[in-house]
Amino acid sequence: MQAPRTSFSRAVYELFSSMRFAISLLTLLAIASIIGTVLKQSEPYSNYIIELGPFWFKIFALLGLYDVYHTGWFLGILVFLVLSTGSCIYRQTPLMLREIRSFREHATEASLRGFAHRADLAVGIAPAAVLERLTGYLAVRGYRYKIRAEGEAQPVLIAAKTGSYTRLGYLLTHGAIVIICIGGLIDGNVPLKVQELLGYKKVETRDLASNQVPAISRLSPANLSFRGSISIPEGGAADVIYLNVADGYLVQDLPFQIHLKKFRIEHYATGQPKSFESDIVITDPDSKKGFEGTVSVNHPIVYRGVAIYQAGFGDGGSRLTLNGWNLFSPAAGSFPFKGEVNQASRLANGQTQYSVEITDFKAFNVQDTGEGEDDEAAPPRDFWRNAERALGDAASSAPKKRAHNVGPSFQYKIRDAQGQAKEFHSFMLPLLLEGRRYFVSGVRGAPNEPFRYLRFPADENGAIDGYMRLRGTLFDKTLYPEIARRFAISATPNAAEQALRIKLAESTAKLLEIFARGGFEELAKFIEGSVAKAEQEKAAEAYFKVLERAGFEAWQLSRERAGQKPAQIDEQTALFVRDSLNAANDSFYYGSPVYFQLDHYDEVLSSGLQLTRSPGKNIVYAGSVLLILGVFAMFYIRERRIWLLVKSGEVLFAMSSNRKTLDFENEFGQHKSNLANLLKG
Repeated sequence: MQAPRTSFSRAVYELFSSMRFAISLLTLLAIASIIGTVLKQSEPYSNYIIELGPFWFKIFALLGLYDVYHTGWFLGILVFLVLSTGSCIYRQTPLMLREIRSFREHATEASLRGFAHRADLAVGIAPAAVLERLTGYLAVRGYRYKIRAEGEAQPVLIAAKTGSYTRLGYLLTHGAIVIICIGGLIDGNVPLKVQELLGYKKVETRDLASNQVPAISRLSPANLSFRGSISIPEGGAADVIYLNVADGYLVQDLPFQIHLKKFRIEHYATGQPKSFESDIVITDPDSKKGFEGTVSVNHPIVYRGVAIYQAGFGDGGSRLTLNGWNLFSPAAGSFPFKGEVNQASRLANGQTQYSVEITDFKAFNVQDTGEGEDDEAAPPRDFWRNAERALGDAASSAPKKRAHNVGPSFQYKIRDAQGQAKEFHSFMLPLLLEGRRYFVSGVRGAPNEPFRYLRFPADENGAIDGYMRLRGTLFDKTLYPEIARRFAISATPNAAEQALRIKLAESTAKLLEIFARGGFEELAKFIEGSVAKAEQEKAAEAYFKVLERAGFEAWQLSRERAGQKPAQIDEQTALFVRDSLNAANDSFYYGSPVYFQLDHYDEVLSSGLQLTRSPGKNIVYAGSVLLILGVFAMFYIRERRIWLLVKSGEVLFAMSSNRKTLDFENEFGQHKSNLANLLKG
């Protein structure tokens, strides 16, 4: 086949024929495939923003790395490789087949003498026996041969060969590349990409129920290939899945319905999931028949070309009963609140209306509670070092502990009337941190932010009630005079110091009022505005000591009002009061006036299923098998050719191979020796 003559056609011909260019494209595909394996594909864009940050998110999005196997440039490379490699196969196949069939029996003596591996062998036997011995020798060693005889006056040429099928390796490897690329194009769903480009399909970005998604954002059950997921609660059913595309989704209608009968999960002693599986019923709308099966991890069910995988699990609408406290109210008691996961409920705080949206619930939580507490929800201030010195460092590091189950937790959002929301993460049971137990609740303003956790100290009964009573007392202005009086008496045991007691009580009551307005930050402002700068550090230490002693009296008063015995004056009581003051201060930065604690729950689990239709998968597998066979044929089958030119009294022996290796050198020497001995007689 001759190369094209025009400049344009020649350029196209050279481009399609360039081996180096094809190898470069294959290398690019390999790199893209590695990225597609390492970087989780087809996730919601918000997940990538959280994981990568805004800058790298934009770079990766520009390159299409979030759905690399369906990007235009990836599919374009596949198309180019199919055309380029197919063109090479079309051009080279006739030549390869001719070479496989050819014995090259028309070689001349001059050309044979030009071979690097040749030898002249003397003949010591009758001429009639030469051909018989030579052909027998070749046949025994697996060589096929062809004899060229041109008359009695002309020498006889025996052309032999073995291993010619190594050339099939070229055809197999190139054909494998074409087949693999075609399989990739099929699973790349090129028709869908064309529909998107032409505007026939559009990604939906609104949060709609599946039955409200318009037809332009829906895919029919006959869609060529897809990979999507769905979460089905126990007792629920689904006949659609969601395909994450860019910053939205498409709804894929299924050719059947899946009903989740039961979801089962087992845990290790630490609380980590051990195994989970789903009992499902598949109903075919065409036959009106259904069959039951169990889907577990790595054991999918395949029905009508769609593979159903067990991908995960989550909450399917658990019903939660909560206790709520107004963090800035003098009331120590809680109010009941009921909610359901993935549902919103109304909450009123005076004249302000809120929406409480419970987003997740987990009965098991595996946590490492030995992490450092650098995420405390308190703002940095210059005076904060004084507070740490006076009240102790609540954020000191602790050695890491082994991860274990810390019990149920739930996440929820509190949204105000303007639509602004903060997200919270609270645990049902107290966590052991630095040797003491705390009720922990985290808050964040956006999904890409980490939770900042607030600690509420547990009382001697392991409950939050003790702290809430103390908190209510600290925010009850009517009790400040009594708290201040008790502190003044304990600080001035001499009854003769009545005037000092009165003055100290007044100062203590004012200090409690300042703290109730804004915690340590409000107290810092007071110190900065009323004390000389040189004396601010000493004043801060003195005020914090007074606040801690007053907090102890408030703790005793709250116990009396609850009908409890007075607290023992010991280190544990001091730590509880100190932690309570820290928690009351951090409440100003909690982001919500209300704290919810989980009281009890009715868990409903959901099964996360991934459904795929991948008709190109088997094609890729077939291409991979051909690729292995082709590589084996090219590298492990050696073509060797032998020519024996029989003349009067001598035989010219020549040999060639497609690969000049040490083995070939040894084989040539062995043949030369054997043939010489064979012809001696």
